[in-house]
Amino acid sequence: MTTSERRYHITTFGCQMNKADSERMAGILEDMGFEFSEDPNDANLILYNTCTIRDNAEQKVYSYLGRQAKRKQQHPDLTLVVAGCVAQQEGEALLRRVPELDLVMGPQHANHLQDLLEQVFNGNQVVATEPIEIIEDITKPRRDSDVTAWVNVIYGCNERCTYCVVPNVRGTEQSRTPEAIRAEIEELGRQGYKEVTLLGQNIDAYGRDLPGVTESGRHQHTLTDLLYYVHDVPGIERIRFATSHPRYFTERLIRACKDLPKVCQHFHIPFQSGDNQLLKAMARGYTHEKYRRIINTIREYMPDAAISADAIVGFPGETEAQFENTLKLVEDIGFDQLNTAAYSPRPGTPAALWDNQLSEQVKSDRLQRLNRLVSVKAAERSQRYLGRVEEVLVEAQNPKDKTQVMGRTRGNRLTFFAGDIEELKGKLVEVKITQVRAFSLTGERVNESVVITSMCS
Repeated sequence: MTTSERRYHITTFGCQMNKADSERMAGILEDMGFEFSEDPNDANLILYNTCTIRDNAEQKVYSYLGRQAKRKQQHPDLTLVVAGCVAQQEGEALLRRVPELDLVMGPQHANHLQDLLEQVFNGNQVVATEPIEIIEDITKPRRDSDVTAWVNVIYGCNERCTYCVVPNVRGTEQSRTPEAIRAEIEELGRQGYKEVTLLGQNIDAYGRDLPGVTESGRHQHTLTDLLYYVHDVPGIERIRFATSHPRYFTERLIRACKDLPKVCQHFHIPFQSGDNQLLKAMARGYTHEKYRRIINTIREYMPDAAISADAIVGFPGETEAQFENTLKLVEDIGFDQLNTAAYSPRPGTPAALWDNQLSEQVKSDRLQRLNRLVSVKAAERSQRYLGRVEEVLVEAQNPKDKTQVMGRTRGNRLTFFAGDIEELKGKLVEVKITQVRAFSLTGERVNESVVITSMCS
């Protein structure tokens, strides 16, 4: 393949970790001389970074793949790559299903993309799914935004939730060193990024696998310590983190989020079910009472904090009364946002084998009922913003109204207001909120001549 022909296209399914992995793999491809192509049919290397959390995401991958496999029969120089969680889960079985594939690679191999592709260009069909130690990331990601950036701090997960395939496909926990994380954030600050989101499948587990304990016997490296360590990086105005696990969410972490001005007061803490028997069957390791105590503690320290979460309906054996316990928890807490899903049996997970599966009709009905309540509660939570002045980090033009820009408040609400993207992109702007909806806001700029340049100067 000559350099002039090197065009790539990446389609990403699933979570923020996958988006971060795709950015790193795009960076590797550009180092190799590939150019990005918006149109997959104009690319001669196509990479699907896949998700296996739910069956519908997996089926979508196969339908995309089928189209490109047909195209490859006419264009044999097309390189087809499947990366991510479906690749890890299916391995060589993927090659049997789609023999046109050139490379199947699990998420732990993202940093090795160049070596693997060189094997492909030498005429090999390659499967890379064996567990490896994730090498420190020296690639320069091709980031989708030039305002906000993902920073991986811990890979893998040691939890064993009975519905979840992630530990099987992403491997055991591996924390990056605080020094490597800070160096990446410093580089982002130099490049003009204003916000970073620290990422981990179970971010509260950060540092457990790193050596060192304090005199009191506490792990020397925790997420709380990391927040203090990276907080003063020049140029970075906002820090977020996700995803948290209620089992490990501490009051010390909550205090740090209150005390550190750059840390956004937005917490994403999945609860999955409001029923203790179901939480036990899911092997989540906490009760709904403990979850409520965490949220109450956050709101004691930071009354205005935004809370988002994930919930599953239709888990095997879920009764109507148990589902109503989930509705009650959502009613009582009032989430700013809630990602909801009907349970989907995943290969290799204990719950997929249980004989008390619920019908699709029951799951669909419960999902609709939960989503209606979520919208009502989110709309109620939005009311507190009406008439307030919010700090918005401008990220992009509103694609539906070119006279508007859009960005997020510190509480992670999408906010639209009139403005010029050329002038405002990457700026922190004060916006008076004039309209509220369940999941977004509209406002008008305050003090047009003044743009906040730093909140900590």
